[in-house]
Amino acid sequence: MEIKVFNSLTNSEEILHPIKPGEISMYCCGPTVYGDAHVGNIRPVIVFDTFRRFLEKVGYDVKLVSNFTDVDDKIINKAQQEGVPEQVISERYIAAYKEVLKSLNVKPHYQNPKVTEYMPAIIKYIDELVKKGAAYEVDGDVFFRISSIKNYGELQNINVDDLVVGARIEENSKKESPLDFVLWKKTNVGIQWDSPWGKGRPGWHTECCVMINSIFGGMIDIHGGGFDLKFPHHENEIAQAKAHDGHRIANVWMHNGFVNFGNEKMSKSLGNVILAKDALKEFGPNLLRLLILSTHYRAPVQFTEETVLSAKNELTKISQTYKQLAVALEVANIDLKNAKGNIDKFLTALSEDFNTSNGFTCLYEELKNANVELRKNPKDNQKLLVLFANIRDILDVFGLDIKYPVLSDEDKATYAKYLALKTEKKFDESDALRKVLIEKGIL
Repeated sequence: MEIKVFNSLTNSEEILHPIKPGEISMYCCGPTVYGDAHVGNIRPVIVFDTFRRFLEKVGYDVKLVSNFTDVDDKIINKAQQEGVPEQVISERYIAAYKEVLKSLNVKPHYQNPKVTEYMPAIIKYIDELVKKGAAYEVDGDVFFRISSIKNYGELQNINVDDLVVGARIEENSKKESPLDFVLWKKTNVGIQWDSPWGKGRPGWHTECCVMINSIFGGMIDIHGGGFDLKFPHHENEIAQAKAHDGHRIANVWMHNGFVNFGNEKMSKSLGNVILAKDALKEFGPNLLRLLILSTHYRAPVQFTEETVLSAKNELTKISQTYKQLAVALEVANIDLKNAKGNIDKFLTALSEDFNTSNGFTCLYEELKNANVELRKNPKDNQKLLVLFANIRDILDVFGLDIKYPVLSDEDKATYAKYLALKTEKKFDESDALRKVLIEKGIL
């Protein structure tokens, strides 16, 4: 199947051509672990988990890596406030984040590297940049020299002159250029490592480059993350890779849009966040996944009472039809385990720049057809079985974990008696059985 994705680097849709036939290497920037994740943080998690599921469904072996940034000023500050080592803070929030991933039905990643596990490789990488003339040291700090590469700003599609004039750039008199960024920070505060330039810790942008190189051994197919990472983080990753390895790390750069709470991007700095663990508790994982995936990944998601209610209603419709299909087939003693369908139309929709909103249109068509078949008397069980398999497989790609009841012989007998009483218009008796079936989750 030909798969097209929007490449942020070229600002155009491109056909995905894997570096290795049948395999996709993918890296998605993970959290800086100094606090609990909010709903905005989990959008890339859900987007790239679902993209991975789609790629696997069409036959690719996908190696998806997402890191933990466990070295950062915010972690150090929180550790000092609590009077504990930085590792206590980072491990606390890594554990919390993993619980969120598990609750969201995210498939286990190929690897979840921590920055602290790659410190020798990071120091070596920076030292090599210095030796290549792409970086320089001043008083124990090491900076990347952007003049050492061509087309800095190509991901964000801005030129260096515009950046110098208009961008918010940290002033540092040690730098040759205001755009040069830190690779190694000299410090005597918080966690630190020995290096050729003295004690310190690495800059954020170098860490992902090194972990990608270490795990994948070079160029990868896809690098993902939120729009807010395009500049400076991903731009600076590309700059270092061009200087160090002569390439741009990834063939394709994918960026998802923000989650907006009202009219503003959801962020901790604005204070308008809903923690992921609280949203999961209140709404459940299926509703959150449906809400986020109903919108194209590059468009903003509106998180409002109206959109939550709409997602809740859609989820109820999906669940009811799926369960009714399963029950109807089980009552007819049809084996559901090996049901086979055909979701080519759905997969084709997702192959056009991962258009999950069109994918949901395909799902709703299947549900509509299922409801039509369920109302027929007698029912075509073979057609119902194909519809069941189609819906099941689409739900699996979306990561929606909707359970259907598994009926015992007693349940089947009760259900058959309930239908017979309804037909005989013995409503008091049928209502009594209906309550039993509802309590068991069968109706």
